[in-house]
Amino acid sequence: MNFIDEYRDKNTILAFKKLIEKELKKPVNIMEICGGHTHSIMKFALPSILPKEINFVHGPGCPVCVMPRTRIDMAIKLASMPSSIFCTLGDLLRVPGSTISLLELRAKGGDVRALYSPLEVLKIAEQNPEKTIIFFAIGFETTTPMSALLLEKVIEKGLKNVFFHINHITVPAPIHAIMNDENVKIDAFLGPSHVSVITGYELYKPIAQKYYTPIAVSGFEPVDIMQSVLNIVRQENAGTYEVYNQYSRAVSAKGNERAQELVKRYFTSCDFEFRGLGMIADSGLKLKDEFASYDAEKVFDCNVQSKNESKACICGSILRGIAKPYDCKVFGKACTPKTPVGSCMVSGEGACAAYYKYSKVN
Repeated sequence: MNFIDEYRDKNTILAFKKLIEKELKKPVNIMEICGGHTHSIMKFALPSILPKEINFVHGPGCPVCVMPRTRIDMAIKLASMPSSIFCTLGDLLRVPGSTISLLELRAKGGDVRALYSPLEVLKIAEQNPEKTIIFFAIGFETTTPMSALLLEKVIEKGLKNVFFHINHITVPAPIHAIMNDENVKIDAFLGPSHVSVITGYELYKPIAQKYYTPIAVSGFEPVDIMQSVLNIVRQENAGTYEVYNQYSRAVSAKGNERAQELVKRYFTSCDFEFRGLGMIADSGLKLKDEFASYDAEKVFDCNVQSKNESKACICGSILRGIAKPYDCKVFGKACTPKTPVGSCMVSGEGACAAYYKYSKVN
């Protein structure tokens, strides 16, 4: 088994299609939490394969997409400091701030660098001891251990010119916020796979039980998703609300406990503002007080006055699961990957980017 061909096998996909069509008894709204699932769903045209009663709803699982403009403006302010080298993920560079994006700032001479790995910061810091290195840490539970490891290495090496702007967030809190929104109708979830490798699938049991929603932790390939949809259909028919671990080849019940302990060593929970969802209690992470000397928000002035989002952009509604990219008047017109109006068109995990890349609209 090579974990690719078998999970894209046409006959297997069609076999699941027949079973779903046979067993489906009512419409089911399935929110895929992870933006990677959104791209797979669109790339492999699963909505056209599945019955129309299976409705995929896109969730807040793209970390770049859910960053509010205030956090983007903070990044731009830090990157604009004369002595700074600003380091972060590549997708973030194109998200529009109030007046400029990080990519535009770099074009004007700012030292803004896109990293493949957070550990690249160590070499950059050692090669530029006179510079202030800002690492804009972003992501769900998948990437948080790498930020923790980077901090550990910075401390071990005695580097005094590295500072962290923490924007790490967690999956459960925004899901609770969505399920408590009376405008949202979600019957089941595709649970995130990469996040679940770290957290384990047991993390989602309270969500399934509280909201009576089946959750299928799914891989990214079409066979993975089809198998997960079939499980959800069967749970809907049986009236069960369990967490199904479809991605058992990578996900366990408890997850990566060593990574979890590393995160607990350096981080504690905090409230965090999500684009489209607002401030959510205990949805983010911040550095513990004993590591305040590495915290960019405490060492530098990060206060900003952000402008409101474009009224034409509906990214907030898309991230809340009450709209789809096709509902946006500027989608594929004024808003494209080259000229993004909102964050959902920027990120490689964004719903708008997925629809634009794989649909026939453009």
